[in-house]
Amino acid sequence: MSQETAFDWKPYRNLMLLLLALLFLVVVGKTAEISRDRAYAELQQRSATNLNRYLISLQQKLERYRDLPSLLSTHSLLVQALQEPANYLAAADASVYLEYVNNTVGTADVYVMASDGTTLAASNWAEANSFVGSNYAFRPYFKEAIQGRPGQYFALGTVSKKRGYYFSYPVYSDMKVVGVVVVKIDLNDIEADWTDPEQDLLVTDEDGVIFISTRDAWKFRTLKPLSQADLQRILASLRYGDHTLTALDVVERKNRDDGSELITLVEGERIKSQALDGVSASEYLLQSRRLEDAGLNVVSLASTRPISSRMLSAAVTSGFVFIALVLLILFLATRHRIQRERQRFKQKETQALEANEQRVRAIIDSTQAGLITLDSQGRIESCNSMAKRLFGYDEQQIAGAYFSKLLSQNDRAVCWHYLTAEPDQRPTELEIEARAVRADRSGFPVDLIIGEMRYGMIKRFLVTIHDITQRKQFEDELQHTREMLELRVEERTADLTRANLQLREEAAQHKNTQNQLIQTAKLAVLGQMSAGINHELNQPLTAIRTYADNARAFLQMGKHETAATNLQEISDLTERMAKIIHPLKEFSRKTSGAPEPVCLKNVRDGAMSILYGKLSKVNAVVDWPQDLEACYVMGDTVRLEQVLVNLISNALQAMEDQDRPHIEITLQQRGNDVEIAVRDYGPGIPKAELGRVFEPFYTTKKAGQGLGLGLSISHRIVANLGGSLSARNHPEGGAIFLLGLPSAAGQNELNS
Repeated sequence: MSQETAFDWKPYRNLMLLLLALLFLVVVGKTAEISRDRAYAELQQRSATNLNRYLISLQQKLERYRDLPSLLSTHSLLVQALQEPANYLAAADASVYLEYVNNTVGTADVYVMASDGTTLAASNWAEANSFVGSNYAFRPYFKEAIQGRPGQYFALGTVSKKRGYYFSYPVYSDMKVVGVVVVKIDLNDIEADWTDPEQDLLVTDEDGVIFISTRDAWKFRTLKPLSQADLQRILASLRYGDHTLTALDVVERKNRDDGSELITLVEGERIKSQALDGVSASEYLLQSRRLEDAGLNVVSLASTRPISSRMLSAAVTSGFVFIALVLLILFLATRHRIQRERQRFKQKETQALEANEQRVRAIIDSTQAGLITLDSQGRIESCNSMAKRLFGYDEQQIAGAYFSKLLSQNDRAVCWHYLTAEPDQRPTELEIEARAVRADRSGFPVDLIIGEMRYGMIKRFLVTIHDITQRKQFEDELQHTREMLELRVEERTADLTRANLQLREEAAQHKNTQNQLIQTAKLAVLGQMSAGINHELNQPLTAIRTYADNARAFLQMGKHETAATNLQEISDLTERMAKIIHPLKEFSRKTSGAPEPVCLKNVRDGAMSILYGKLSKVNAVVDWPQDLEACYVMGDTVRLEQVLVNLISNALQAMEDQDRPHIEITLQQRGNDVEIAVRDYGPGIPKAELGRVFEPFYTTKKAGQGLGLGLSISHRIVANLGGSLSARNHPEGGAIFLLGLPSAAGQNELNS
């Protein structure tokens, strides 16, 4: 390989650095210019959109009240007040009605003026600054309406000194204008709705006077200086009170091609000195739209400060990109030099790979198994020497043929299904015993393994073939031995039959032991509740003794009626003791355990009777679902009571540190099953222990509170009844045990 001569750039290094610096300045400058133009275009579009939105909002506000004076002009109370100006009762009725209208529609004020401009009735008649009696004949909206035309006007109220927009309409009587009705609306809420700090909105009248602005300092100023005649005319109309109406300090204006205008506005207070301390100049993009029907102009002033920031950001970004490109070019140049050095090693590496491929090919050809490669369609691509000897074909004879050609008819379907199935619908490898077919059509048994190979996106199959003719001969010999063993199997069968009978007897004994364990667990529960039962029985026993002593004393004194009353109390107390003892006796008795229709109300009453003392002692609350008398399940009353007693007792122990434990029991129909959920509000079950709660002798209780058999026995009881019992933690805290039982068909009225 010949060596290339590299160009020596060292003599031109300084010139290259100078050219790069000049190019850097051009790129950064051009980028900043483009960024500025785009930023101005986006600012113009955004401010135009906001301007149109504000214009529509203002127009909707005005249109909402535009026709209100016309509607009011025909009202009989207003017409009567104008026809009878000396009738104070008519004027009062009109004022009350106008107050109602003002409060209903949300206007600022509504009032009626006589033909001379005097206000006869107003919605603010009850206020200190009422319009009643004031004369507004000088207002343009009155002059327009008294001539029979609708009027509209913006001005400061001469009484309220508040900004308002006025709509007026003539009031007719006998085809003559007898007065004017005026509606004043407040536009301050539209001004307060705008919160964009980078854009200010103004509303001006036809003279350019700003009367609505998002900046208080700009109100009652003008966009351009007014002539002395216009200024005198406006002051004479009292439209803006005593405001001086000075122009904003605009020091520069530039018209843009898109119709907008760039203005430079001086903000702050001027100091009478050579240095304008406290004064700053800001540039704004000015756009305006005219609200034709109202005679108003809406102006948008968008600050151009973000444009400077954007230009700086674009310039910095372009500088970084330029530097990155220069570094990339240097990197690519260095990489190219390295690649030229690597090319010298490529030929040696290729030669090594070819030698390695020949070595691998030799290993494949010398293996004792036949190897065949297939394409994704199951066609043969190549095979090793052993495969050629097994089938009697040359590689050229079978290349491109389907692999099924080498198999018997019965085995082709299985292999073809594996080759054509989707990857996620077939095993990693297919291993079967098949019958192969040689070139001379003779068959022989083979052990066949087909596996998928992938090279990137290319899919291939590798078939491994072992001739098992000799193994089949050994299997035939083993068949004779298997037949000899059948006699011994028959003899062993008789032994197993006898052993089976013995196992059945042991199973019966195991079931009896299990029933005894359940019975023992019930008695253990009763033992744990003995303190509560004693407390419940001691109270009536003490009362019986007191009543008996009193009855004997009353008999000695001859008070037989009082003695009879005490004896009746003794009878009632003994009946109460019987009610306490009866559920305990029913709970402790043995049952067959055979499932039968059971009413859940009876199960609830039995469990609550057993737990009454314990629940009262800890001040516990148990919430049960309603309408349990309509819900039947397949089970055993006593054993279901035992399960619920265990679950409620465990819940109480989980909340033993709470002043008022709360247990919530819910019921839900799930298909053909009824699910009972028992939830406590304790700390819950550790996640690592959830799988062990039903194991025998597993417990988290303190020493002396139990052996850990309650949940295990309950789980077995429910399983024997054909149900299920599971535990999990509630998402909001506490543990919840789910008891599922088969529903008693035809007896349930529970809604799922």
